[in-house]
Amino acid sequence: MNRLASATSPYLLQHAANPVDWWPWSAEAFAEARRRDVPVLISVGYAACHWCHVMAHESFEDETVGALVNAGFVAIKVDREERPDVDAVYMTATQAMTGQGGWPMTVFATPDGTPFFCGTYFPKPNFVRLLESVGTAWREQREAVLRQGAAVVEAIGGAQAVGGPTAPLTADLLAAAAAQLANEYDETNGGFGGAPKFPPHMNLLFLLRHHQRTGSAESLEIVRHTAEAMARGGLHDQLAGGFARYSVDAHWTVPHFEKMLYDNALLLRVYTQLWRLTGDLLARRVARDTARFLADELHRPGDGFASALDADTDGVEGLTYAWTPAQLVEVLGEDDGRWAADLFDVTEEGTFEHGTSVLRLARDVDDADPEIRDRWRGVVGRLLAARDTRPQPARDDKVVAAWNGLAITALVEFLQVAAIRVAPDDEDANLMDGVAIVVDGALRDAAEHLAGVHLVDGRLRRASRDKTVGDPAGVLEDYGCVAEAFCALHQLTGEGRWLELAGGLLDVALARFAAPDGGFYDTADDAERLVARPADPTDNATPSGRSAVVAALTAYAALSGETRYREAAEAALSTVAPIVGRHARFAGYAATTGEALLSGPYEIAVVTDDPAGDPLVAAAHRHAPPGAVVVAGRPDQPGVPLLADRPRLDGRPTAYVCRGFVCQRPVTSVEDLVAQLT
Repeated sequence: MNRLASATSPYLLQHAANPVDWWPWSAEAFAEARRRDVPVLISVGYAACHWCHVMAHESFEDETVGALVNAGFVAIKVDREERPDVDAVYMTATQAMTGQGGWPMTVFATPDGTPFFCGTYFPKPNFVRLLESVGTAWREQREAVLRQGAAVVEAIGGAQAVGGPTAPLTADLLAAAAAQLANEYDETNGGFGGAPKFPPHMNLLFLLRHHQRTGSAESLEIVRHTAEAMARGGLHDQLAGGFARYSVDAHWTVPHFEKMLYDNALLLRVYTQLWRLTGDLLARRVARDTARFLADELHRPGDGFASALDADTDGVEGLTYAWTPAQLVEVLGEDDGRWAADLFDVTEEGTFEHGTSVLRLARDVDDADPEIRDRWRGVVGRLLAARDTRPQPARDDKVVAAWNGLAITALVEFLQVAAIRVAPDDEDANLMDGVAIVVDGALRDAAEHLAGVHLVDGRLRRASRDKTVGDPAGVLEDYGCVAEAFCALHQLTGEGRWLELAGGLLDVALARFAAPDGGFYDTADDAERLVARPADPTDNATPSGRSAVVAALTAYAALSGETRYREAAEAALSTVAPIVGRHARFAGYAATTGEALLSGPYEIAVVTDDPAGDPLVAAAHRHAPPGAVVVAGRPDQPGVPLLADRPRLDGRPTAYVCRGFVCQRPVTSVEDLVAQLT
C-alpha cells in the first residue's frame, strides 16, 4: 500500500514507490504493530542526504528486502526536517547505544515506540542479517529486548532532562568561551577541528560580537581567516555562490555537495557582519553572492525558501560541480582555460574523484587590478552558463518554518548593510542594487508565507510544500527563529504587524514550552507524547530552540519595551551558561545572544521622514553595537513602540539611543550619534 503518496515531505515522496510497505509517523502505524505483535522499524533521513539515497537504492528499493521488512515489521519513514522532535529522541537513543549518530538513522522499537536497537547506515547484506536477528530476538528473547528498551529510555530521559545547574552568563564566561575557541582554532586552515569540517557559523557570529564589545583582535582574526579560507575553498560555490554542508577534508577543499538553507542563512550573517565591521571586499562579494543564491536558487515565488539542494545529481556526488582542465579549455578556449585552471586550482591529477577538481579560488581577485577582475567575471559567467547545461541536483522544496526565519533575518541584515556600505559610484553598485531588489522581494514573500500559511489558529506548523501546510506542529526552534525574523522585518519595514506577530509567537513559547528551571522544552506541553520530551540546549547545525527563543525574546524586549521578555531571556540563558563556559563550540548562538544582553542591547530610534536615506539611520546601522535594534520612521508611528513620544528636535531628524531601557539625550548630528554608540 502506498501510504506516502500524499506526504508533504519530498523525502517521504522519494520512498512512496518502494516495495517496503512504509507508514508515515502516526498513531495508526503503532496500532498496527500492536495488532500484529511485531516490532517497528523507524527509518529517519532527509531528502538531500547522500547515504540515505545509498541505503534506499541498496535496500529499500530491493524486492527481497522489502518482503523481509513487510513480513516481520511495521516500517515507518520519518523526515527529520519535518519531525525534528522524533529525530531528536531517537538520535539521543542512537548516540546512547552506539556512541555516535547520523543519517540515515535506523531504529528498531517496540509497538509503544521504545527503542531497543539503533544504528545508522547498513549495507544491504548487514541490513538483511540485522532484520533476521532482530526478528528472531523479538520472537524468542522478548524479555531481554524489553529490558534493553527500558534501559535506553532511561538513558534518553537523563540526556534530555531539564533542571540542571544554572548561572548568569557573565562577561567572564563569554571571555572564557572566546579563549576556548581560540585554543581549539585551526591556525593553518581556519575553523575548528579536523575532517569532516563544518562551517562554524554561530561561533563566528559570537566572535564578531565579542570583538565588537571587547575590542579583541584575536577574535576578529579568527573570523577573518576562517571566512576567507571557507570562501576560497571548494565549500563555497565559486560560480553561483552559496555554501555546501561541510568539507570532507580539514582544509575546505572537497565538499559534501548538499546546500542547506540554514547553513547559507547563518553564513550570510557572518559575511555580512564582517563586511559591516571591516569593509572587507571578499566578505562583501561572498555576502552578495550568498544572498543572491538564496533568492535565486532556494526561494519559490509566492512561497518560502526551499530546504536544500541535493548532494547527488543522478545518483552521483559532484556531477554538476567538478571540472577537468580539458573541460575548462573546451568551454573557455586555450588561453582562458589554462588561466582558469590556475585560478581555480584545477589539475590533471584532480582534487576530487576520477581526475576531476572542485573549483577553489587559488588567487586573489577582490583586490586585483581591474583587468584581472573583468577577466575573472567573464570566465565565471561562461563557466556557469556551461554548468547550467549539465544535469542539476534536485531541490527539496519543503519549506521549514525555522530555517525560513533564519533566512529572513540574514537577508534583512544584508539589506541594511548593503544600503550603507555601497557608494553610488561603486563599480558593483548596479549589481548590488539588483541583488537587493530581488532579495527584498524574496524575504517579504517568505514572511507573508509564514504568517499566512504556517501560522494556524495562533500556532506554528513546522513545514509546508506547494503552499500547503503539513500537520506536524512547530517546535521551539520554529517559534524562536520565526519570531526573531519578524522582529527583524519590523525594523526593516517599520510595520507594527510584524512586531505583533513576534509577540504572539513568544507568548505561545512562554506558555507552552517553558520548563520549571527557566529553560524550555523543544515540544509544546500539548504536543504528541513521545517516549521522552526533548529539551536539547546545545547549538549544532542550527541554533537550539532555546537559543533561538532567547535571541527573539531579547530583540522583542528591546523593540517593545516590555521587560518581562528580557527577564525570560536571561532566565533561559542562565540554563545554558554552564555549556557556554565548558563547551563553547556547542553554544555559539547562546553566546551570540549573551553578547547582545551584555552590550545592552542598544535600542536606537531615528525620527525621520526618510528612513531609507537619512544619514542618521545609516550611522545607526553602521555603528550599531552587538544585538542592537534600529527603528526609523515618523514620530508616534502606529505599532512602533520605539517611536512613541519621540518628537523631532527643532524640526530636524532626531536619534534616540537607549540601553537596557535607560536613554541618553536625543541628538540630531551623525557625530553625536556615533559618539553615543562607540
